[in-house]
Amino acid sequence: MRTLSLSPLARLAALAPLSARVIVGIIMFAHGLQKLLGGPANFGGALEGMGVPLPVLMAFVVTLVEVVGGLLLIIGLLSRLSALLLTIDLVVAILLVKLSIGLIAQQGAPGAGAELDLALIAGLLVVLFAGPGRLSADHALGIEPDVVAEAPSTRGDRARTT
Repeated sequence: MRTLSLSPLARLAALAPLSARVIVGIIMFAHGLQKLLGGPANFGGALEGMGVPLPVLMAFVVTLVEVVGGLLLIIGLLSRLSALLLTIDLVVAILLVKLSIGLIAQQGAPGAGAELDLALIAGLLVVLFAGPGRLSADHALGIEPDVVAEAPSTRGDRARTT
């Protein structure tokens, strides 16, 4: 009996890291751009209200990380570093803001819960752990090796030993 197989989709596996990178990169860039256009110093005022030390400096750091990190993710350059910095950015946001709200905000409550932040972290962890994929500037420049080509074939190894 044949089981349901999605093996034709395996040919599209190279699109997985690309889609994670681009989608998360666009969202992070948009969040950073929103802070940039609103003025990082204004964002610093909000951070000061939360008790963040050096709020204006941190506002500029967060804005820079989100704008530049988002752009770098989209093009796939310095992807793992960008993913790490953006993950830290989101974890801090969850700890400072979202813990008091919860996973999903109550209806009518101001602000959103941590669900978007956690989904974005999941996408960033794909890039951080699996790499940016073949369709990236990192791969084209040789910063990230072709993992598939370097991985030994366990199937062939088993065939030789039996």
